Amino acid sequence: MRIIAIAGRVLRELVRDKRTLALMFIAPILIMWLMNVMFSANSSTDVSLATVDVPRVVRQNLDQVKGVSVHQYQQQSNANKALHQQKVDGVISYHANHYQVTYANTDASKTALTKQALHAALTGQTITTLTGTIQQLQTTLMKVNPQATPAAHPQPTPRITNHYQYGDQNTNFFAKIIPILMGFFIFFFVFLISGMGLLNERINGTLGRLLATPVKRSEIVYGYMLSYGILAIIQSTIIVLATIWLLKVEVVGNVFSIILISLLFALVALAFGILMSTLANSEFQMMQFIPLVVVPQVFFSGIIPLDSMAHWVQYIGKVLPLTYSGDALTRIVMDGTKLSQLGGDIGALFIFLIILVILNIIGLKRYRKV
Repeated sequence: MRIIAIAGRVLRELVRDKRTLALMFIAPILIMWLMNVMFSANSSTDVSLATVDVPRVVRQNLDQVKGVSVHQYQQQSNANKALHQQKVDGVISYHANHYQVTYANTDASKTALTKQALHAALTGQTITTLTGTIQQLQTTLMKVNPQATPAAHPQPTPRITNHYQYGDQNTNFFAKIIPILMGFFIFFFVFLISGMGLLNERINGTLGRLLATPVKRSEIVYGYMLSYGILAIIQSTIIVLATIWLLKVEVVGNVFSIILISLLFALVALAFGILMSTLANSEFQMMQFIPLVVVPQVFFSGIIPLDSMAHWVQYIGKVLPLTYSGDALTRIVMDGTKLSQLGGDIGALFIFLIILVILNIIGLKRYRKV
């Protein structure tokens, strides 16, 4: 009977807590729907290639490969510039039966598709050339000796030399998502620690006593952000340096730039965590906010390629801070992009930070008793 009484009391408390019930039933449905959107959408790989002095037959064969678009350049320098500016995913040049191929290699799937497409294009050229040679020999020999059978003389097999702008032939897909994962773990742990820390102070009454003093709500928010921000700075720096060192990540850009972007993103995660703690009434509710806030960051931040999916799916990623930090970190790590060239991503993170701080100041108003 005591067991039944205890169970009944717990159930009555849960029924009265409408927010907890909503999170328990809505969050799993939302996550399953997001997974269906991401994994059922078209995720085919598209590759843009620059060619220099490549035979017309090979260019035509490349164009016929699904997902491959070919752009012809007259000069090698212009093609290399397009590759450096991320306008193309690879450069193919030809001279004296020798193909020089340079891959951006920031996406292993695009590198693999480029290799397969070039192989298919060269095979098609060989077949086309061989057929043309046989037809010419047949025509010539038939004039001299109608009963003669010509022998085919295939063209020598062309040589292919591969170059990689980032990494090498062993670089895999994991290399592309490492910068995004680095940002994700910074967001997750800073969000969790700051949110739970402020929630505990509110439950214990510390925040209530502080709000009862003449201290401004903005000063409280800034004070918490400063204290937790120091911890976030240390944590972010450790995560960045440990990831680069333990996983032996090749960093083309400046490591200091990576740390600065990570610190800015950690402040955004800190403000996000404080905001969620003002909305949660218990630690249980705070934990349930994680699927709603953290999981969508994973799906729409670029870990799963979005450029080939529906436009409305891509727009979801535009309202998530991890999208911008992931893009900035990826460009620094793989392309060596400078901070001065990341104005869009940095500006977006600052906008997130300002909006979240304002919402935190407004959110504390509900707990002020005087």
